[in-house]
Amino acid sequence: MPTRFVRVLLGTLACCLTGAVAQAASVRGVTDTEIVIGTVTDLSGVTAVQGVNNSDAIRMVFDDVNKKGGINGRKIKYVVEDSQYTVPRAVQAMNKLLNNDNIFLAIGDGGTPMNDANMPAQFAKNVPNVFPLTAARSMYEPYNRLKFGQFASYYDQMRSATKYFVEKRGRKAVCVTYQDSDFGKDVLAGVEAETKALGMKVVATTAHKPTDTDFNAAVSKLKDAGCDVVMMGTIVRDTNIIIQTARKMGWNVDLVGQFASYDTAVATLPGGASDGFFCMTPALYAYPDDKRPEVQAFAKEYKERFGRDPNFHGEVGYTAANVVVLALQKAGKDLTVDSFIKAMESIHDYKDIFGSELSFGPDQHHASNKSFLTVVKDGRWVPVETTALAY
Repeated sequence: MPTRFVRVLLGTLACCLTGAVAQAASVRGVTDTEIVIGTVTDLSGVTAVQGVNNSDAIRMVFDDVNKKGGINGRKIKYVVEDSQYTVPRAVQAMNKLLNNDNIFLAIGDGGTPMNDANMPAQFAKNVPNVFPLTAARSMYEPYNRLKFGQFASYYDQMRSATKYFVEKRGRKAVCVTYQDSDFGKDVLAGVEAETKALGMKVVATTAHKPTDTDFNAAVSKLKDAGCDVVMMGTIVRDTNIIIQTARKMGWNVDLVGQFASYDTAVATLPGGASDGFFCMTPALYAYPDDKRPEVQAFAKEYKERFGRDPNFHGEVGYTAANVVVLALQKAGKDLTVDSFIKAMESIHDYKDIFGSELSFGPDQHHASNKSFLTVVKDGRWVPVETTALAY
C-alpha cells in the first residue's frame, strides 16, 4: 500500500511538473535565460533620424540591464529590423520577428501606417505593441489590452494648437499641409475638428507623399489662399523643405508642426531658416547641456556609445525602454503576457529623468494626454508656454 501511494504521488508530481514546463514553453519569446523583444523602425529611409536614435536608446537600456545580470535571471535579446519607412518592408520585417525570432513584445515600432498594418498580425499571436514611435490615436484607440501608447495623439496636439493660434494669436485663416497617410490624416482630422468647434473652416489643404521633395506648388497654393497659420502633418525632411520653400518665397506665415517634426534636425536648419517654426510635442526635449545630472549622464553615455548627441526621439526611447524594464521586473519570474500587462497597468505617476510623467491602469493604456507648444529660437527648441495646452 505505501509503495502504491508513492507511485501515485510521484506520478502526480510528474504530471504537474510536465504541465508547468509546457506552460513555460508556451510563452513565446521567453525561456529560462532570455526574453526576446523586437522593433520594426526606419533605419535607412526618410525618418531614419528618428528610428535610429530611438532604437539605439532602447538598446542602450537593454544592454545596461544585461550587464547587471538581466531581469529575474533572464537577459534581453533585442532584435531591430529596418522598415525603410515603407509598409511592405515593415510587414515583411514584422513577419520575421513574429515567426522567426518569436518576440515576446514589440517596442518602439516606427510609423503610423506601418503600425496600423502590423498590429493585426501581432495581436493574432498575442504580442503586445508597446510605445510605438508614433502619436496616432490608433496606437491606443480603440482599447486593446495589447496596446500601450506613450504620447498625446497628433489629433489632440493639433486640436490644442489650432485653438491656441486662433484664440491667443488671433489667426483667422487656418490651413493644413500633410502627408497623405494615416499619420497625416490624423493631423488633418484634429485641425478640422477644432476649427469646426470654433465655428470656422479650414481655408486650404495640400497633401503629399512622404518621399516628395518639391513643395513649390503646395506652398504657393497655401500662400495664395491667404493662410495666416499652416498646421503641418509632416515629419523631418518634408518639414525642412516646406520651411525653406516658404522662406525663399518671402512668406513668413506661422508654420506649426507636431511630435513627428520635433527634432533637432529641424531646429538646426542652415542660416537659421527654421527660427520661428512652432511645434507641438508631448514632452520637452532636454538638451545635453541640461543642468540635471541624470540627463547629463544619459547624454554622455549615449554619445560615447553612438558618437552623436541624442535627439528627442532618443530620449523617448530611453524612457520607453526603462518603463518596459520596470514592468518586466514587476511581472516576476513567471513571466507571461498577462503578468506583463498587469505589471504595466500597475505603473502610476512614473516620472522619467527628462520630466515627463506616465500613468497606466486596467482601462488606461495611454500614458499621457499632455502636449506643449515650442518654437525654434537661435537653433534650439524653446517652450512658448510653461504649461501644457488643451482644447
